[in-house]
Amino acid sequence: MLEIRPAALSEFSLLPELEAEADLRFECLVPPISASDFPAPGTAADNAQALHIMVAGRPPRGFVRLVAIDGRAHLEQLAVSLDYGRQGIGRALVHAAKAWARESGFHEMTLSTFADVPFNGPFYASCGFVEILPEELTAGLQAVRRQEIALGLDVAGRRIAMISAV
Repeated sequence: MLEIRPAALSEFSLLPELEAEADLRFECLVPPISASDFPAPGTAADNAQALHIMVAGRPPRGFVRLVAIDGRAHLEQLAVSLDYGRQGIGRALVHAAKAWARESGFHEMTLSTFADVPFNGPFYASCGFVEILPEELTAGLQAVRRQEIALGLDVAGRRIAMISAV
């Protein structure tokens, strides 16, 4: 297993390429979801604005980016290199992110994802996340969902918000 650790500032510029590569996994679905339909990966400047970023490996082979929304830690991005997929790295990053959030005083973590993509909704459910009903979304999560709709992500598949205790 690769070492999970806080990202170094010098690594922020490596993460957009890793994120773009990880998005290619969606093209293997039946039917495929084109990675070109996704928003551009976060930039090094976006990463610098994150609450916390953890990486797996040196150089990074996976990462998780956290922000704060409505007083909760929010898993904004999880990405693992295609060459390192299905080795437990994504799960290890999620667990490390939850541990960091707990140590930082958060009680819950949220995220937004594709409900029916096996390595999205079902994966996060196996990590302890449950779906938040649309009528229970906080103002910040409503804004996230509006942005996803505006970006056209809902065309590719049903999107949901999820929550877990940390």
